[in-house]
Amino acid sequence: MGTSKKNSTESFVKDIRKNTRSIFTAKQKILIFMEGLRAETSVAELCRKHSIAQSQFYAWNKEFMEAGKKRLNGDVTRETC
Repeated sequence: MGTSKKNSTESFVKDIRKNTRSIFTAKQKILIFMEGLRAETSVAELCRKHSIAQSQFYAWNKEFMEAGKKRLNGDVTRETC
């Protein structure tokens, strides 16, 4: 009996987290990342300001750097308008 109540509570909490999670556009991610590069504030303060986890910021950092490295190596074709 206790297990089903615990599972339903965990499910309820997961649903709330999923429904209240912020979804950032690529442009928003880049702006937040660039703000972090300027180092005017700490990463912790930046993450609090934008309500993101520091691990998320560093994941975006890694993605941004990897994409830049691929582009500089010529591994990615340039988009044309």
